[in-house]
Amino acid sequence: MQYSTLTQRIAGDGAAVWNIHYRALELQQQGRDILLLSVGDPDFDTPKSIVQAAVDSLAAGDTHYSDVRGSLALRQAIARRHARLSGRAVDAQEVVVLAGAQCALYGVAQCLFDPGDEVIVAEPMYVTYDAVFGACGAKSVPVAVKPEKGFCIEPADVRALITPRTRALLINSPHNPSGASLPRATWERLARLCIEHDLWLISDEVYSELLYDGEHVSPASLPGMAERCVTINSLSKSHAMSGWRVGWMIGPPALADHLTHLALCMLYGLPDFIQNAARVALEHELPELVLMREAYRERRDRVCASLEGCAGIRVHKPDGGMFVMIDIRETGLSARAFAERLLEEHGVAVLPGDAFGPSAAGHLRLGLVLDSSRLVLACQRIARCAVQALEGQGQSAQ
Repeated sequence: MQYSTLTQRIAGDGAAVWNIHYRALELQQQGRDILLLSVGDPDFDTPKSIVQAAVDSLAAGDTHYSDVRGSLALRQAIARRHARLSGRAVDAQEVVVLAGAQCALYGVAQCLFDPGDEVIVAEPMYVTYDAVFGACGAKSVPVAVKPEKGFCIEPADVRALITPRTRALLINSPHNPSGASLPRATWERLARLCIEHDLWLISDEVYSELLYDGEHVSPASLPGMAERCVTINSLSKSHAMSGWRVGWMIGPPALADHLTHLALCMLYGLPDFIQNAARVALEHELPELVLMREAYRERRDRVCASLEGCAGIRVHKPDGGMFVMIDIRETGLSARAFAERLLEEHGVAVLPGDAFGPSAAGHLRLGLVLDSSRLVLACQRIARCAVQALEGQGQSAQ
């Protein structure tokens, strides 16, 4: 039997990167003590008041079809939240609620891009981006963000890649995998490029509330950008709600209409009991959120301190997010080889950085998704693995 060419465009390295994570799960099932740091799934429970809101909504019978675009009350709550964070007034008509930020990005790409269009993306990039653009026949054009420059994008490098086929930039700040965030001056230069070349700017802001150093800038708030900016966000990271699948897009009303038509033939709306719980997440000051944010900050600092000065290792301290990038190039091993050895021999699962793009070759992405004591243990095992690699390098040179 034959399959469409779509199946080829959505496969590849982006899907294969998770093989080491699946291997780690397999070893766990065999009874091995595996420190699972390979996926960005918060280890915190969803705050109890959010869970109770879903339970109450189910008990009230909110189990029928919902508004495909998202309930008006939830879209208003999202608009108020975004206005508070960005300083730009947002109308509920600019918001579409979807099944997570990943679904929102996929839908936006389908509504903006045609085959042959190009989207400039900071590389290393989140592993699904290539497949998202490939699904609609567009092409991601990577702009390297080097570890030597703190994984920060240079507007001049973006300008050099713009062609007549360029339709958009996709920027993720704080960045996954590096945790780097962009300063306002960089955003302003990128905004000028978008206006000058009539480009869309897709801003992936899922880590915006997990920023520890610096200022979060939402580019839609910059002059001339509201009509050409698409903001993607969710509750997955900020509220430990990854399994709830609540995300959204904020963009021009015309795009929101197009995306609603796509959702009509694909999703047909999120369950009302989930949307009602999401409203509680957005409308209430929850002390758990502050505690989670501070825990991530403390974990970041503990990991960086634990690996500082270790032989063969250099750590990039992230501005935000829930990952730390570890440079292991001095060990002589590739990131994939190091990650495989680290898992099989030392019981720590991390992702090789080159899975996110060649600019992260020789790096590991470690998720801050275990408590500090377990993270320190993981760092000790990483350091031990690095020393063994260096010793092997010395023996082979003799």
